[in-house]
Amino acid sequence: MGIKFIKVSVVYFVIGILLGMYMSMANQHVFASVHAHINLLGWLSFAVSGIIYHLFPRVGFSRLSIVHFWMHNIGIGLPPMMLGLFLLLSGAESYEFLIPIGAILVVLSVIVFAVNVLIHIRSSEG
Repeated sequence: MGIKFIKVSVVYFVIGILLGMYMSMANQHVFASVHAHINLLGWLSFAVSGIIYHLFPRVGFSRLSIVHFWMHNIGIGLPPMMLGLFLLLSGAESYEFLIPIGAILVVLSVIVFAVNVLIHIRSSEG
């Protein structure tokens, strides 16, 4: 799973940077929070998780890593959080309900990640 996380993190990185470039060129910074969340929750969180999963294969090959992968991706990558936030900032307030759905999925995925690490990493590994 480590390599899959790292590859997906690069996709989020490109999306976040392109959004940042658009905001800069258009002098339109209303989407700064979307840009920051994509870079933090997509690029950075996924890259660090992928590195941990790669360095500690027992963690990366557990079922919890698969649950983490899909919950996190659905929470930020698909409609709930980022699309909801993007639409809200665009003036479509009726889509605000999507944000907490995505946020809850991301929080739960981070808890799954923490449990996975705490269960499967032993102090003798390295």
